[in-house]
Amino acid sequence: MSSSRILTGITTSGTPHLGNYVGAIRPAVQASRVSGAESFYFLADYHALIKVGEPARVQQSTIEIAASWLAAGLDPERVTFYRQSDIPEIPELTWLLTCVTGKGLLNRAHAYKASVDKNTAAQADPDADVTAGLFMYPVLMAADILMFNAHKVPVGRDQVQHIEMARDIAQSFNHRYGEHFVLPEAAIEESVATLPGLDGRKMSKSYDNTIPLFAPREQLKKLIAGIKTDSRAPGEPKDTEGSALFQIYQAFASPQETVALRQAYADGIAWAEAKQILFERIDHEIAPMRATYESLIANPARLQDILLAGAVKARKIATPFTSKLRHAVGLRDLSAKVTTKAAKASKAAGPTFKQYREATGQFHFKLVDAQGRLLLESQGFESPKEAAQTIQQLQKDGAAALTKLQAQLQLAEGVSPDDVGAALQQFSEA
Repeated sequence: MSSSRILTGITTSGTPHLGNYVGAIRPAVQASRVSGAESFYFLADYHALIKVGEPARVQQSTIEIAASWLAAGLDPERVTFYRQSDIPEIPELTWLLTCVTGKGLLNRAHAYKASVDKNTAAQADPDADVTAGLFMYPVLMAADILMFNAHKVPVGRDQVQHIEMARDIAQSFNHRYGEHFVLPEAAIEESVATLPGLDGRKMSKSYDNTIPLFAPREQLKKLIAGIKTDSRAPGEPKDTEGSALFQIYQAFASPQETVALRQAYADGIAWAEAKQILFERIDHEIAPMRATYESLIANPARLQDILLAGAVKARKIATPFTSKLRHAVGLRDLSAKVTTKAAKASKAAGPTFKQYREATGQFHFKLVDAQGRLLLESQGFESPKEAAQTIQQLQKDGAAALTKLQAQLQLAEGVSPDDVGAALQQFSEA
């Protein structure tokens, strides 16, 4: 497995807009060009079914979003770019994870709680219009992440809970069936901009205040002309604070260009002129991509081929991993010898590593023997990846690794290095 995997999903529920581009597409494409990480980008069309009941809209959104990412520079040769529904192992993993996920955990999901609170406030049945899909959304998201053992998942703050839930679900599975999943970590990009829409509120399909990313040039100009401004006349100084027009410009402009427009505001620039400057700056960045986008939209068969090629690449990981997970839970070749739980316990029970996260935010692990006796504990690590790599080194190199890593480990009271070395030997023999 690669030393670092990053995974990003995009729900196919609408047309990409400038806010999506600035907040997700542009930074993710830039990140995909950085060496040293294996990147996975997928179109979350199963997730779209939770919120969209129009089949044509899901299909059209899938086409538009795939074309947008490719036009923005995502290289399908460099990354794994696929459609969620082309990976049949994902819904299978969803069920395996469902069987170890506590209902109480899902009860705490923000989206579900919001629906229940809304119904309660309206004095309706708490679960009115709440589908099982909405309730199970965190498990499907966990399957998306855990199928590829992603280390980092770039998300907004409103999605952090889902990553924490994926960690909890992974730990539950690992505790029951052995260490199969790494624990993912949310990667929050604090500097990513949130764009205001035409009315000054956050640009969102929910508010119908968006500017489509690849709107034709004349439509883009017309939409920008409709951005809400105050009544200050030409010549009157204008505030950049709270100006949707200025905030959008800032997300596209260089620092020098931003300083220049700030000064123009202070000098009393006319709103019409400011909007023209914004239009030209956005079109300068988007126009070179627009032709590629329109070409892809006109040729959905090409998009299909690109996504299916990405699915083949993804399934080279997903298919053997799912086979391993099926075996772990007991979905096995019936001609193979059956090992009873008692026999397995007496023959195969051995030491296990358990990962956990402290309130400080650091990641730790401990090694316990078959009877649950603590053998050693680790120091704190900044990421789950570092903890997992240290575990792998101990499992692979045994007592030799124990010597190399002694500064990072602490033996439990009454436990000798020989005790731990003997326990680690069982991993190399397994």
